[in-house]
Amino acid sequence: MKIQGPNLTKLAAYRAQLQQADPKKKVSREDQLDISKAAKQLQESNKVSTERAEYVQNIKSEMKSGQYEINHEKIAQKMIDFWSKHS
Repeated sequence: MKIQGPNLTKLAAYRAQLQQADPKKKVSREDQLDISKAAKQLQESNKVSTERAEYVQNIKSEMKSGQYEINHEKIAQKMIDFWSKHS
């Protein structure tokens, strides 16, 4: 019984295809990240403005010194406004 090797005709076609491909030509692929406009706006809104930082610092210093006064009526009104919109 004679055992035949691989089908050389199919192997020759594969080798010819490899030779046609240009080995010097390199495909450069780079990762890309695209951020939508909405995401960019969210990133910008997360940054603390200097005015906001000063405002918070003033409140902290007033609280430490005991001079900070709470306006209970204003807080209650804001809570009512908030929950009336969300219910």
